[in-house]
Amino acid sequence: MNIMGGFLHKFLILCLAGITLLSLLGFSLNQELDEKVRSFLESHRYQWRDMNVPRIDGKILYDIVVENGYTRALEIGTSTGHSGTWIAWALSKTGGKLITIEIDERRYQEAVDNFDESGLSDYIDARLADAHELVPELEGPFDFVFIDADKGWYTNYAKAVIPNLEPGGCIAAHNVYASSRSRWGRRSGTSEYYEFMRKQEDFETSILPKSQSGVSVSYKKK
Repeated sequence: MNIMGGFLHKFLILCLAGITLLSLLGFSLNQELDEKVRSFLESHRYQWRDMNVPRIDGKILYDIVVENGYTRALEIGTSTGHSGTWIAWALSKTGGKLITIEIDERRYQEAVDNFDESGLSDYIDARLADAHELVPELEGPFDFVFIDADKGWYTNYAKAVIPNLEPGGCIAAHNVYASSRSRWGRRSGTSEYYEFMRKQEDFETSILPKSQSGVSVSYKKK
């Protein structure tokens, strides 16, 4: 092996060693974040009120994002941050980021504090705003949208985000039931939205049976 060949050989070894070190460092950082998020969710497990999703639905949202590799997410209705935590945790795996919108200042500030405590703030762009006004102004594109705000406005939110949703993307919505009434006999306020999404020919819409709170998913055909 000549001098130049020996130099290149050593250079390649150093490069491979550097890549391995960076990979191990990235794995360590991800593992540390995972432990922090798990600890946060466990310590707050019975404290989520203010219209937050139940734990099982948070896990459903997490799985949807991770399994589809989504990276550009929008949440309409932050509340105090339970669903946003699950979505952002999933985005930490895919390298994405979440825009989440909350109109109530107290809930917004509590959510921001929760995102800080969970260690997920770098993956979240939390905005204090009226979603009626802000959502139509967002350019996207998005590949995952979660709607959990004022039920009577679900259809309007969908109409605003559909043009900015990428093929293969998903719109998930909470408290959606196939009929005009929920299983407890109360009006769900989202049956109009469900029927609207089912009529969209470029979407496949269903309600997930494993959710007890009515999580619907609408996947945009590729």
